[in-house]
Amino acid sequence: MDDKKKAGRYSRIYKQLKDLLIKTDDPLARMASICAVLHHKMDYYFWTGFYLLKEGRLVVGPYQGPVACQELEKDKGVCWAAVNRAAPVLVEDVHAFPGHIACDSRSLSEITLPVYDTKGQIVAVFDVDSSSKASFNEVDQKALSEIIALIFSTE
Repeated sequence: MDDKKKAGRYSRIYKQLKDLLIKTDDPLARMASICAVLHHKMDYYFWTGFYLLKEGRLVVGPYQGPVACQELEKDKGVCWAAVNRAAPVLVEDVHAFPGHIACDSRSLSEITLPVYDTKGQIVAVFDVDSSSKASFNEVDQKALSEIIALIFSTE
């Protein structure tokens, strides 16, 4: 999908989610809705979900797609890289990423973004995998950052 079309689709999804998520202030419900909408509207998404940061562990939360790893090994893989760097991580080829955790061998590229609560603490990681290499870029990163900010938004 070219960047212009991708940005347009994300813009429409953001508006849809903003209107939908205002109906609850529960973060898990919001995460579940974000996963469902994105997973079904973005054709290159293979796995879409959240890993919740609980007592120093990353444990699977709401997601769409094949069965996920239940807990991710500490400080290993793309999700932990997002936590440890406190920044999004884009990976064009997961097999070239040191310490990649292969929950499903069909995943070939990935983007992860830390999720911050209202106090600025990382409470989760949003993780999207694709079955194609180099599926994600700065357009995805910008749009997904705006979308996951809705989880703790009070607007």
